[in-house]
Amino acid sequence: MSYRIVSDSSSNLLEFKGNEHYTTVPLKIMVDGVEFVDQKGLDTSALVNAFEHSTKDSTSCPNAGEWMEAFGEADEVYAVTISSNLSGSYAACVMAKEQFEVEHPEVKVHVFDSKATGGSMQLIIEKIAECKEAGMSFEETVDAVNEYYKHTKILFLLESLGNLSKNGRVNPAVAKVASFLGIRFLGKASEEGTIQQASIARGAKKAFATLYNEILKMGYNGGKLRLSHCLNPDQAHKMKDELLAKFPGADIVVDNCTGLCSYYAERGGMIVCFEIKD
Repeated sequence: MSYRIVSDSSSNLLEFKGNEHYTTVPLKIMVDGVEFVDQKGLDTSALVNAFEHSTKDSTSCPNAGEWMEAFGEADEVYAVTISSNLSGSYAACVMAKEQFEVEHPEVKVHVFDSKATGGSMQLIIEKIAECKEAGMSFEETVDAVNEYYKHTKILFLLESLGNLSKNGRVNPAVAKVASFLGIRFLGKASEEGTIQQASIARGAKKAFATLYNEILKMGYNGGKLRLSHCLNPDQAHKMKDELLAKFPGADIVVDNCTGLCSYYAERGGMIVCFEIKD
């Protein structure tokens, strides 16, 4: 049975090396009338520079038609989206699934609401691939991934809440106070996939230590960890080194935020997603 894994581009995984079954559908960022498509080749530095000096910017999610086109001709389709409480991508994907199954009743489609973004979606994608490589059925794969995902967490350390505030993702008053006081915001995902405050810290050094301690506090014990950053490679690799010092041989991958995550994480932001031991 052939299969396809499809994610929206907020996964920060535009290519899944070694897996020909994977593809993405792009979100878009509109900045002062210029559209930045979140796909391979996007200059995220140019995007960040643009929105930092913009007067009007916004984002848009893939439509149902784009999702359906990405489903291709596989017998099984596994779609992974950004949290349904942060974007319309999940709703569009569900609409695509329903229409696709009408047109192709022999095909099985499942949509995973990551209730997060970035590396959390990557962990789901990797787990789907592992299940299929192990020869698991469609139903077994869905059950295994849903169970696995209960044992993952996401944290994000942000230097600015400006774009999250403008787009209704966090309270504008909180964003203004944080900016005025020079506070770094450490956030996490609620069970519903909304943004919650985990902690705050003043200054880069204290914020880094707070993030490191929160990763351990939430149960990371040396399993998979996926860290995406927005134009902040030094701090991202420093975090990787600190964690490897405590957990030698841990599966830790550092990568760049692509367009959508760069827009919301903003310059200096980091998104950390990891497995936990209950």
